Amino acid sequence: MSMKFDDIIKKVSSLEMKKVSVAAAQDEAVLEAVIEAKKRGIADAVLVGDAAKMQEIAAARGFDISSFEIIDEPDMMEAALKAVKLAHDGKVDMYMKGLADSKTFLKSILDKEVGLRTGSALSHVCVFEVPGIEQLLFLTDVAFMTYPTLEDKVSIIKNTIPVANACGVELPKVAPLAAVEVVNPKMPCTLEAAELVKMNEEGTITGCIIDGPLSLDLAIDAEAAKHKGATDRKIQGDADILLFPDIHAGNLVYKMMVRMDDIKNGCILTGTKVPAILTSRSDTFETKVNSIALAAVVAEELKKNAQ
Repeated sequence: MSMKFDDIIKKVSSLEMKKVSVAAAQDEAVLEAVIEAKKRGIADAVLVGDAAKMQEIAAARGFDISSFEIIDEPDMMEAALKAVKLAHDGKVDMYMKGLADSKTFLKSILDKEVGLRTGSALSHVCVFEVPGIEQLLFLTDVAFMTYPTLEDKVSIIKNTIPVANACGVELPKVAPLAAVEVVNPKMPCTLEAAELVKMNEEGTITGCIIDGPLSLDLAIDAEAAKHKGATDRKIQGDADILLFPDIHAGNLVYKMMVRMDDIKNGCILTGTKVPAILTSRSDTFETKVNSIALAAVVAEELKKNAQ
């Protein structure tokens, strides 16, 4: 059974305190999130960026940032490189985007000398806690890979399994999504879904159960699976990982879900040496805190797997 976000935060706060480096930390929303994360025992932070602007924000908002290590670097790219190097060198457990734009943040991650590349493709996963759905939903990829190939989808699955494991899902069920539940030669994503199932059955992809192609309702709604007569499927409304055919499908679902009431979520970039927190400026305060907690619990899982 997967955890809820309260469980994830409780688990993280019981572990040795993790540390996150922030690239261009002179951002009000990010400062508020890292202060709250430290207060809840989720993670400490190293703030890299324009120290004067950080102090200005802190004074205006009444934030106390005196307990954080601050590395003064006004240049955005240099701040990102210094922050990512801390993660590369093992001095922090996670890496987070502050005011730096996504292009600068990703450029630092991909830097050959101080970045976080592992040889694996990078992919993004958003974890949602949705009222009425018993399990957490791991949506991928909704923000990074545009048109994933079959090989990319294998990488996405392999990147997401440790995230699900870290959240209490021992053998995640993966649903490669399509508009239909049957293979249609005119719909390439259904052919790729069938190939992923075959690879899973043959042992090429392990640590999960794959069933597809699946429509979204069949993947997350047991009643829909029953009405459609899909009682012979490996997944009957209980999918954990929702694998989208392309960024359009994933991003549309993601942006609809984040605007619904009572939904909690957190997002990280995977396939990196340590979890990278790539939140949007439009993300809520709670989403940023949840994302730090998610990164912390995944960092612990990756550490455990490396032993």
